[in-house]
Amino acid sequence: MNITLVGTGYVGLVTGTCFANVGNDVTCLDVDISKIEQLSNGESPFYEPGLSEMMTKCIDDNRLHFTCSKKEAYEHADVIFICVGTPTGAKGECDLSHVFGVADDIAKSSASDRSPLIIVKSTVPVGTTHKVRERIPERMSIANNPEFLREGNAIEDFRRPDRVVCGVDTEGARTVLTKLYAPFVGEGRPLLFFDIPSSEMVKYASNAMLACKISFINEIASLCERNGANIDAVRTGMCADNRIGTAFFRPGIGYGGSCFPKDTLAVMEMGQDANAPCLVNTAVHELNLRQRAWFAQRVIDHFGGSLEGKRIAFWGLAFKPRTDDVRDAPSIDIAKALIERGAEVIGFDPEAAENFSIEVSQIELADDMYAVTSQADALVICTEWPEFGTCSLSKVKGLLNEPLIFDGRNMFDEDTMTKAGFTYYSVGRPTVTQSSNTTANQ
Repeated sequence: MNITLVGTGYVGLVTGTCFANVGNDVTCLDVDISKIEQLSNGESPFYEPGLSEMMTKCIDDNRLHFTCSKKEAYEHADVIFICVGTPTGAKGECDLSHVFGVADDIAKSSASDRSPLIIVKSTVPVGTTHKVRERIPERMSIANNPEFLREGNAIEDFRRPDRVVCGVDTEGARTVLTKLYAPFVGEGRPLLFFDIPSSEMVKYASNAMLACKISFINEIASLCERNGANIDAVRTGMCADNRIGTAFFRPGIGYGGSCFPKDTLAVMEMGQDANAPCLVNTAVHELNLRQRAWFAQRVIDHFGGSLEGKRIAFWGLAFKPRTDDVRDAPSIDIAKALIERGAEVIGFDPEAAENFSIEVSQIELADDMYAVTSQADALVICTEWPEFGTCSLSKVKGLLNEPLIFDGRNMFDEDTMTKAGFTYYSVGRPTVTQSSNTTANQ
């Protein structure tokens, strides 16, 4: 099948590469000439494990192509995926100008004898796909197909999805999507067909639910700290109930990235527009922002309210491990809050350091996780990269000016940190202090 992907961001590039990998002829369209040149050489513009290697294979097999030419992209396409960004505006509104611009381009540029299926894969508010339908020729059909890719696991998520959701209003669209996704579904991985508005809503509802779980466990963690309970024990007791489960129930400094913050705000906007305020989602958003501010404040409070002359090391700058994405990362807000109080901040991340320095220009960057701790007055952990959890604590202790760690991802247990001789702040658990270390070592 001849497939065109419009937009070579995270969704478009992963989707196009995975479709090419199973034998389709895929063309990816973008307006950025330098980016197209980079992609044509098999180089992904962002870090995603395995993506560049799969791109190179598909390019060498002549199944994956990149172009800035709309004519070239549209003239032979059987299917056109719209995968452009839908950024959030200043008031939380979803900017659909890129989606509608693509629809208008398709109407102008597609050959008159072609009737491709136009699939909206961008995350869009309910009703958007039908608005795209109004902008394209009648001979073309429309569908919605939201993505559920996790950064850092995107290729595996595409190849072995929990489910594939499609919104259609014609049998022809259903037939094409069934053929497209045949290599990826079955064996407990369902291909689900809904009406188009329901398909659009599934994406928002799914992300809003996951964001809700994160904010919920962080709120319970806050209660645990203030009432002498341990969130690890509380979480274990909760998650033993099959109705609750374990996913996204880990306390920390909150969610970030390109999806959860944007989609939660979009749900709130849809509620306002429909005169049905989404109170739960509003609380989820506010709790997430509060969590970042609270974690920064506990660093400030430890040093008596001023960080003048203090050097604070950061482990992890990406919003999550296995990505170089820093969009809306909690580390940004926390670093800025500490810098505002006079701290000198130095950071390390295996992949995201360069991107982070664009957002926080005052940060100093280190080349490895131990160098960043040298002569620092405290270590702040913002991203749970696995190598942090297997570090040499004795080496870290020797490099820090004082053995002080603020762990925003609960990477270590209290007994380990007590024996290692650290003052250790985590989320929802008792703080390990030097006095408790002294008692433990007597």
